[in-house]
Amino acid sequence: MFGDAPFSQQEILTSLVARVMRVESVTWDDPQRQGWLARFRGEVLGDTEAAYSRLEAALRPHDITPLFRFGRKSRHEVLLVPGVLRPQPSRTVWNAVLFVLTVLSVFAAGVSYAYQGPADFGPGALPALRKALGGGLAFTVSLMAILLFHEFGHYLAARRHGTAVTLPYFLPFPFSLFGTLGAFISLKAPPRNRRVLLDIGIAGPLAGMVVAVPVMLLGLSLSHVEALPTWMPRGSSLMLEGNSVLYLLAKLAVFGKLLPAPAHYGGLSPLAYWLKFFFTGRPLPLGGQDVMLHPVAWAGWAGFLVTALNLIPLGTLDGGHVLYAWLGDKARRIFWPFMGALLLFGLVWEGWWLWAFLLLFLGRRYAEPLDQITPLDGRRKAIAVLGMVLLVLVFTPVPLQMVGF
Repeated sequence: MFGDAPFSQQEILTSLVARVMRVESVTWDDPQRQGWLARFRGEVLGDTEAAYSRLEAALRPHDITPLFRFGRKSRHEVLLVPGVLRPQPSRTVWNAVLFVLTVLSVFAAGVSYAYQGPADFGPGALPALRKALGGGLAFTVSLMAILLFHEFGHYLAARRHGTAVTLPYFLPFPFSLFGTLGAFISLKAPPRNRRVLLDIGIAGPLAGMVVAVPVMLLGLSLSHVEALPTWMPRGSSLMLEGNSVLYLLAKLAVFGKLLPAPAHYGGLSPLAYWLKFFFTGRPLPLGGQDVMLHPVAWAGWAGFLVTALNLIPLGTLDGGHVLYAWLGDKARRIFWPFMGALLLFGLVWEGWWLWAFLLLFLGRRYAEPLDQITPLDGRRKAIAVLGMVLLVLVFTPVPLQMVGF
């Protein structure tokens, strides 16, 4: 083990670390017990990002990886870990297969959404089905464009920083509202530092929204406003999509009013009504007016929702990357408060309880950078704040409601 190595080898490593750090103490240990060869405490000198790069390059011939950490009383620690990660090439065939399956699944969902013919799909349904094919294609192109920009935002940001990453894995979900569960990429190696983590994490949501916003505005311009029924006949149903702040503003920009517009405010002031409706979906706006979404607008709404879910600031979700890059290990403190908020939102939409259950197991592990000492610069801090503001703008407290049976 390294603890039994000749003193000259320890001296070599100490001299390498001393080039970038004012060393106050050194602890040598058995890597099978602690996972590291040595722990240096002190203060990293100068620019910590440049210091990490120099030390990493110097240790690579020794097959050792350095980790920069904060220790007691915010003192710096440099851990030397045996081994250098060498990512293996990906097998892209699965990426291609899943992409094709997702396109087909999304197209089927889009056709189902656009179809307005008889339910028995008899001979009389053919004209309506042919018309729905165009709507399904528009939905597929729009939604897949949003997802592609989102995922390749992550991918290109990772490649720009030299971080090994897979191509996107798209997830088909046949016979569902959108035909997909979205997509993900997987980091093959930890990001170098918090700046890199932020750039990778925020690139997806920002790139996706660059497409989702114009898709939404175009889709709304193709949509129309109709009166909602005052009551639902037995056996019929109506699906109401939820509202985010950005979605409400988009409808206001296109139609000149907040939608759905209620028939009356039920004795509440307009502000009180909208606050209650936004957070609870009640009272139902039956008898009022709402927009009937064109398939392109439906894809834009799905893009807003996907962005909101990805920006949840926990674990390895995009929002978790952003918050960890911004706050470092302090980001873990938000776990239970945010879980409590999700449980409260579950009182108005039960789907949040499912998300809380999943995040209970998946939301505690963060993508920890190799260098956790290097802070965000001012520009990146502003971008991190922008990411959290974007979450507020696209978060939908009550995503979907089914009215009637």
